[in-house]
Amino acid sequence: MPSASPTPKKPTNTELNSEAQFRQPGVAGKEEENQESTTKESLEPSPTPKKPTNPELNSEAQLIKVAGDQEEKSLELSPTPAGDAPVQVETESPKDHIEDLGAIFQAVGVITGEVEIGEDGKNTITISNNKYPLFYITQKFRVFEALKKEIETTGKRTQRLVVYPKAIHFPRKEQPHQIAFQLVGFDTGRFAETVSGELDDMEFKFSGLWQFIPVCPTPCISVFRNFSRSRLDYIKQADPVKKVRFMKASHLPLLWKDAPLRPFRFNPKVSKQEQGQPSFVTLKAKFLPGRDVFGFVALLAPPQETPPRFLKASKQDKATVQQQSKKNNKPFTPRPVKSENQETHNQQPKPILKKKTPEVEKQG
Repeated sequence: MPSASPTPKKPTNTELNSEAQFRQPGVAGKEEENQESTTKESLEPSPTPKKPTNPELNSEAQLIKVAGDQEEKSLELSPTPAGDAPVQVETESPKDHIEDLGAIFQAVGVITGEVEIGEDGKNTITISNNKYPLFYITQKFRVFEALKKEIETTGKRTQRLVVYPKAIHFPRKEQPHQIAFQLVGFDTGRFAETVSGELDDMEFKFSGLWQFIPVCPTPCISVFRNFSRSRLDYIKQADPVKKVRFMKASHLPLLWKDAPLRPFRFNPKVSKQEQGQPSFVTLKAKFLPGRDVFGFVALLAPPQETPPRFLKASKQDKATVQQQSKKNNKPFTPRPVKSENQETHNQQPKPILKKKTPEVEKQG
């Protein structure tokens, strides 16, 4: 009988590990604070996991086994109406695991720039004289530390990074959006089998819905959080704030000249039957620093009328979160207090002029 081949050893190099991990596609869903992790599911049987010490972070990290997380501070998601259920599942595929689906939501790319490590934790990357925030989630702390050590050892601040793009939108269309990048890994070489080898500098791979959103004049690729049964179970028991944060989408502005299909635009005057749906597209785009948008490069797959399954917060949950946010941020207006030195007793009231009666007018 042929003997079984030995199990290959796992790489110990931090860069290669991070490269292998971000080969799995990412999913937008940033927030911006307390983002969920991107972890790769092991192919070998693992021992019984220990009980998490932090219920909030560990429960979310346990759910994210393949796809990454990208949150964004968009006040509105896609205007597709939500039902009574807290989650909208757009298709009815019986498969539960993200990796089983042929197409998924994702946004990942490569940027090269001068990295500046801030002592206050505010790290940046400068691309073509334009400075952008560079942050990382807790689960990528080791990657960040490896990048920091690489810069200290070599003295080279110009680094090639694999990142998730983040677009921060604001309520008014006149107020321009902001771009930030979430660190996934860094590349000191060109590994053809990884994302950094497949993409050139400033290139990104997007898979999402091609549509307009209410707070951005430029059409966007909307990247939602991919569906899985474990995620569905989690958000069913989560409170509205965690639920909405967990299912946040990333809306990335895209300039696409001569696009074969128009971006979907919600029309409140049209019935749901006539409204139509945004198309799901998979494409390559290039980041345009200074303009803070992405430019279309090439289609990687034919557009789909039906998107993969995804999770989306309901209108009811979003309204609840907005009400709580307004309540917590309500400005305090103190009542005016009179000064102790203010002399009010000397203020005489204004005299009231009496109107002359008709008899007095005749006598005059």
